[in-house]
Order: sequence, then C-alpha cells, then structure tokens
Amino acid sequence: MNPRFLELELTETVLMQHADSTLSVLSALKSIGVQLAVDDCGTGYSSLSYLKRFPIDCLKIDQSFVRDITSGSDDVPIVRAVITMAQSLRQRVVCEGVETEEQMSFLQAHGCDEVQGYYLGMPLAAEQFGKLLRPGIGSFIPKPRLKSGSTTSPWLISTKYPRPN
Repeated sequence: MNPRFLELELTETVLMQHADSTLSVLSALKSIGVQLAVDDCGTGYSSLSYLKRFPIDCLKIDQSFVRDITSGSDDVPIVRAVITMAQSLRQRVVCEGVETEEQMSFLQAHGCDEVQGYYLGMPLAAEQFGKLLRPGIGSFIPKPRLKSGSTTSPWLISTKYPRPN
C-alpha cells in the first residue's frame, strides 16, 4: 500500500507524552508520505505549540464540542476558533459526532472540511460494508462537500443512486 493512503490518528495526550521522540517518529512517517491526524482535539492535556511543532495534516474536533453547537453553547466559539486556526496552519479539519442536519449546516457555513457521525451513516461491520461494495448491491455517491475546492473525496454509501462514471 502506498503510504499516502494511510492516515494515523493520534490523541493529544499520546503526542505530548514523549514530545521529542514523538517528533522524530512523526517526521519519519511524514517523510514517507503517511498522513497524520490529531484525534479528539481539545480534550487532552496539551499545548497549542504541538500544532506548529509536529507535522500534522488534520485536526479532528471531538464530538463533545460538536454536540451543542446549534444551541448557542460555549462550544460555538471554540469550534470556530479551531477551524480557523487549523486552516491558517494548512491543516484539514474533521468534526466528529455530527448527528443532525443543523450541525452539518453550521459546520459547512464555518468552513469545516469533513465530518463524521451518524448523520452520514451508522457504523457497519466489515462484512456488511464489503457487501455494499459488490456490484448490484450498493453504490457510491459523493457526500456533500463541506468546503468548495476541497482536495479530499470522501464517499457515502447509498443503495439508491447509480455509481458515478
């Protein structure tokens, strides 16, 4: 497998435990093309310095910040700030735990690159997912892009729409 197709997700806590050795390992992985993501961003004990210190490609905003963003909670400025900061550092932003159309719309309006959550689909066992990939059983359709010009191409599984050419 080409390493550019592999993305490793590391929590803030893991990144900060042995910062110096972590930096050398992450730099080696990055040099061969592996993508690196910070998972559960904002929930661990860390410093913002890791964002410029480590070769990070993606920040994943934890669902605990996404859950109440449509009710005017204190999470709104946090989510907006993390999205803006990550984009300024040329990092992708993924928001986890999206469960409603309102959350999806909010994140789209604020420039989030990608989302994960039950709004897009429930988790599937590997066998079930494999069945959806077989011709005649399931088809792929592109999910709504969250940001125009996004370089990523995530997909949703659908059994209703024809496979794109």
